Amino acid sequence: MKSRSLVVAGLGLMLTGPLLAQSPEAGMELAKKNNCLACHGMANKLVGPSWQDIAKKYAGDAEAEAKLVTKVRKGGKGVWGEVPMPPNVTVKEADVRTLVRFVLAVK
Repeated sequence: MKSRSLVVAGLGLMLTGPLLAQSPEAGMELAKKNNCLACHGMANKLVGPSWQDIAKKYAGDAEAEAKLVTKVRKGGKGVWGEVPMPPNVTVKEADVRTLVRFVLAVK
């Protein structure tokens, strides 16, 4: 019985480990490193929408992460006005995914 509990606990850690690694601090560090703060504020619109506004807009949208990863990678315009989001093809896809998860978790 004891070994069974250890196996279940171990599996739980394996599954949640990647989620724990994506802390808010990690998201903010990536945002700073990739100059996201030049256009986006946490609570205030700068050139682009605030992260709070993005999180609100996509709350409950099961496809939000995939949509936003594509938007960050390829760029685009029209959702938030005429100012385009430039493509970010040099940012690793894993980092883009972490950034998008960070933004979607903003309250």
